Amino acid sequence: MIAKIVKGSNFRGVVNYILDKGKDAKILVCDGLFAEDKDTIAMSFEAQSKMNPKVTKPVGHISLAFHKEDEHRLTDRAMAGIALEYLKEMGITDTQILIVRHFDKEHPHVHIAFNRIANDGRTISDRNERIRSARICKELTRKYGLYFASDKEQVKQHRLKEPDKTMYGLYTILKSEVSRCGNWNMLASNLKKQGVDVRFKFKGNSDEVQGVVFTMNGYSFSGSKIDRRFSYSKIDATLNANRQEERQRLMVSQAADYRHPASPPSQFEPKGSDDLYSGSIGLFMPDNANAQTDENYFEEQLKRKNKKKKQRKIRF
Repeated sequence: MIAKIVKGSNFRGVVNYILDKGKDAKILVCDGLFAEDKDTIAMSFEAQSKMNPKVTKPVGHISLAFHKEDEHRLTDRAMAGIALEYLKEMGITDTQILIVRHFDKEHPHVHIAFNRIANDGRTISDRNERIRSARICKELTRKYGLYFASDKEQVKQHRLKEPDKTMYGLYTILKSEVSRCGNWNMLASNLKKQGVDVRFKFKGNSDEVQGVVFTMNGYSFSGSKIDRRFSYSKIDATLNANRQEERQRLMVSQAADYRHPASPPSQFEPKGSDDLYSGSIGLFMPDNANAQTDENYFEEQLKRKNKKKKQRKIRF
């Protein structure tokens, strides 16, 4: 969540911008305004601003942008609530407010127009507003468990020049590959396919690895320079963790197969039955099922039980 703050003198301009520019713009909050149409909204803002004519820029305009990863969570109600909490923390209260959601970009965002002249005629302070805004955005992002984009993820890659462009490309590739590899050989192989060479730095004349260097497009960068998470020690720790996680997953899978060996489905279970039918023999049996069927079923269960006991004696 990030905020962009702008001040101005033309309420009609900002109201038209907010309500016309965004495709399918949707009003979430309209407080202290006559909301019959754009003209009445602008006139309401202008009337209150005249309570303090000394303020030459009474228009407050804030855009709150959220990461596209949070789109499924950000309902209109949620976005309105977060926007109002942001305004409260910023000290923008007891004044006219218009909050409108736009759908013209891939990431969720709202535009806020507010009157810097409060309902009682005082001027809402803008002291250190950008510093305060950045802090509040981080606090709300943490509070609501929203996506935290790193500084590098906010970079406009198409504007970068070399060697920064290559370094950002390496960052993107490493972010994807390190998280899914279990050892250095696998990582180096996957990187090689994408035009990235890996070289280790050693301590003195020893075999002790001290760092790692990645080369692409003729440019070389140490892992820690690309990002602190890509230093040799941190990548090595991540690869080890990935390997342990995969081993644990396989052990759990093998244990599940050992406890529940595959067996032919019962004649009373529908083909392709899943856990929904587990333990439901009898519930799905026809009313005219005879006693012989019951005997066959329980004999089969007894055989399975004895078979499991034998399997438990197996040592790996």
